[in-house]
Amino acid sequence: MIRNPSDLWRGWICACQFLTRLPAPRLQNFQASDQGHALPLFPWVGLLIGMILSATGWLLQPWLSAPAVAALLVALWALVTGGLHLDGLGDSADGWLAGGNRERTLEIMKDPRCGSAAVIAIVCVLLLQFALLQTVVVTEKWWVLMVAPLLGRAGALTLLLTTPYVSPKGIGEDFLLHSSRTQLRTSVALGWLLVLLLLPLTAALLAAVVWLLLLLALRHVMMQRLQGTSGDTCGALIAVLETALLVSAAS
Repeated sequence: MIRNPSDLWRGWICACQFLTRLPAPRLQNFQASDQGHALPLFPWVGLLIGMILSATGWLLQPWLSAPAVAALLVALWALVTGGLHLDGLGDSADGWLAGGNRERTLEIMKDPRCGSAAVIAIVCVLLLQFALLQTVVVTEKWWVLMVAPLLGRAGALTLLLTTPYVSPKGIGEDFLLHSSRTQLRTSVALGWLLVLLLLPLTAALLAAVVWLLLLLALRHVMMQRLQGTSGDTCGALIAVLETALLVSAAS
């Protein structure tokens, strides 16, 4: 449990270090509990990422064409996150294509080498984001860039709350072991409350429908193949949800 400001601060630093490549202070005397404090803060690191993206787009939009701004935002998105969730998407694509069964799929996802399915999945997502971000730039819907990373990580927390974690000795296991389920649920709920405050009602409802349907569909696929989730599939979920939310905004 986060019981004092020091725990909150240490959790925030840990979450930023794990999810981003942004400069952050070094944690002195790192403890496993810091990961538990960090996990509920994942959506709020997503909000920080979204604020950086939306502010950058807003500043560049008067000076550059929409395709140029969109391309720079795609690059910045990957740079700020270190491509962490794109890596999870690629590993999951490789595992699903060549795995066939639970054990083989998990083994392939652990392999650091990149297969053809990974390349295709990542390129398709980046192309979609590039095309959709042009619409965001032209329509100046900067709120989309603020909430997409937040809701993507809120989706990952929801997945972890409702799905067994099956990756042996995976990084997510340490985060889950020391986290409070109540805090995870509260973080997801507060994230959606903020979305309702930021977005027009129709846009918020559309985002909620897209988010929920995709979350249920991807969870079903994971349960069929893995009987649970892993760090890679959580990353894939985030990448897919972020892209789908851009689609909903473009529509």
